[in-house]
Amino acid sequence: MRVDLFDFDLPDENIALRPASPRDHARFLVVRPEADPILGDHHVYDLPSFLKPGDALVFNDTKVIPAQLEGIRHREGAEEIAVSCTLHMRVGASRWKAFAKPGKRIKQGDRIDFAMGQGEGAACLMGSLVATVAEKGEAGEIELAFDLSGPDLDQVIANVGHIPLPPYIAAKRPEDGQDRVDYQTIYAREEGAVAAPTAGLHFTPDLFAALDAAGIERHFLTLHVGAGTFLPVKADDTAEHKMHEEIGYISPSTAAALNAVRARGNRIVAVGTTSLRLLESAAADDGHIPAWSGATDIFITPGYRFKAVDMLMTNFHLPKSTLFMLVSAFAGLDTMRAAYAHAIETGYRFYSYGDSSLLFRKDD
Repeated sequence: MRVDLFDFDLPDENIALRPASPRDHARFLVVRPEADPILGDHHVYDLPSFLKPGDALVFNDTKVIPAQLEGIRHREGAEEIAVSCTLHMRVGASRWKAFAKPGKRIKQGDRIDFAMGQGEGAACLMGSLVATVAEKGEAGEIELAFDLSGPDLDQVIANVGHIPLPPYIAAKRPEDGQDRVDYQTIYAREEGAVAAPTAGLHFTPDLFAALDAAGIERHFLTLHVGAGTFLPVKADDTAEHKMHEEIGYISPSTAAALNAVRARGNRIVAVGTTSLRLLESAAADDGHIPAWSGATDIFITPGYRFKAVDMLMTNFHLPKSTLFMLVSAFAGLDTMRAAYAHAIETGYRFYSYGDSSLLFRKDD
């Protein structure tokens, strides 16, 4: 499909720079393609009223790490330059794939000292963090081989790194201490993401209690969200776009519970596109969900037949992004264009810290 079919104009004032407080007081656009009216304006705390006892919410329990690293590149015979690297996928105990800037000035074999990039004395205070550029790919992607490994590497990254705020926030303000709280779900557990599963940012203990009282199940899987989620679609046609891989896991107990939900006629509600993408990667054609682990680069566009997910809770996404393509596949392109036009006109807040929506799947 033509990528420009997924374009729309978004005023700057609709881009959220901080989350709603309390989180579950964010606005909530309910989109029902088969209903009249299709659109309904609510708040996230109204979520239980749209679910039935026995329905199941599926959350991504990945935990964001401070994966934005600033460093100094060293190369024999060349001047030192400042570089910025965003880790996006771990590929070994001491190795990470990363997006680097300025990518054109980095070569295989370069050494990067990330503690030096924090200023004089950082290496003593925070610990040394040095890596070799083991491989260089396309579009600024590199593979870093760190001198440290395992838990030692994790600890120094936690000391030296910064929360990698999405570009549309980072361009307007710097990261601060509040982001370490705001850019993390209350149920985050499995470290490894470099971007938050943002639909989950709206949940609070009070909302969990209301869901429990309504008989709504909660289940967890893990998909470590990579920085590739922020990459624009540069191709003119969706068939030419390459998705970056992300690592995910569905436990046997979660798989069994979700299959039981389907068997009794209840609904599976994915909290976020990351949960949906992992469920759809794992599911068989008949909707059965097995235990699963591995890398997924699933790219969902209109015409895709959904196998496992009945409803989707998700934030509002960028124009021409793979995520707007996904929601258009789920609820219908015309429906989502109308929903986004309504959201913009009525002042909904977009992107990671913005408002939320609940999408009912369009019948095949």
